Amino acid sequence: MLATFFAAAAAPAARAAEPNPMYSFGFIIILFVVFYFLLIRPQQKRAKEQRKMISELAKGDEVIAAGILGRVEEIGEHFLTLEVADNVQIRVQKGTVSNVLPKGTLKSS
Repeated sequence: MLATFFAAAAAPAARAAEPNPMYSFGFIIILFVVFYFLLIRPQQKRAKEQRKMISELAKGDEVIAAGILGRVEEIGEHFLTLEVADNVQIRVQKGTVSNVLPKGTLKSS
């Protein structure tokens, strides 16, 4: 009889200790929102700026591509021809361009 009394008293307490599933679902939603604004959105913004910069490249621009400083001589669909020294040209992929530099950077270096 005493055992049934304790079992009956423990049962409502066990049910009261169970977390509400809506709190778990809400936590997952909040976590996703935080990840979106701290990780996903800034990365998408940087990628959009990179695509814009590459699409606006023109002959004569001075760029850094794959760590190499050069002047754009020719622009193709997927590749650029860079002049890295007098009469020395190399071809690199457009996606390797990381920065467009101000005019005159090559002469000062």
